[in-house]
Amino acid sequence: RDADSDVLFESEQAQLTIEEYETLKTLALKSAKDFLALYESIPDKNAAAAPERKTFYGRVPRTANEMYEHTKNVNTYYFAEIAVDADHDGNIYECRKRGFESLESNPDFLQNTVRKGSYGEDWSLRKVLRRFIWHDRIHARAMYRMAIKVFGAENVVNPFYFFDEGVLT
Repeated sequence: RDADSDVLFESEQAQLTIEEYETLKTLALKSAKDFLALYESIPDKNAAAAPERKTFYGRVPRTANEMYEHTKNVNTYYFAEIAVDADHDGNIYECRKRGFESLESNPDFLQNTVRKGSYGEDWSLRKVLRRFIWHDRIHARAMYRMAIKVFGAENVVNPFYFFDEGVLT
């Protein structure tokens, strides 16, 4: 529930060991790879199951393409919050992998420095790793729900193992 809040958990302020970092990075990269697999399996990336809707954040992504681009583009923002130069060129997996490579070029990256982000929010590497996984998952869930409404569960992959009405699909 607190995954996308301004909170920085106490546990997200401690240094990381290389083993912890590699485990969390592997999860964040797997999440990106799974998101890409779901996206690529959708027959029509511009189909939508819901009407346009706006919130105070702006237009809600409705199509697979809109959800994918939004999720992919967050790479730049999250990495920038911990002073890592990253981009969102190529696919979501490629740009996230390059972001980690850029991070790892800093010899002190495992120190997990807490930084004040662009909106006054505290950020650390651990928080970025949590937010990648959370953000991928909420948008993958929305993409999956839209896709099974429009195309049927048998026509899209489910790498996140989402349940539909209590049945694994």
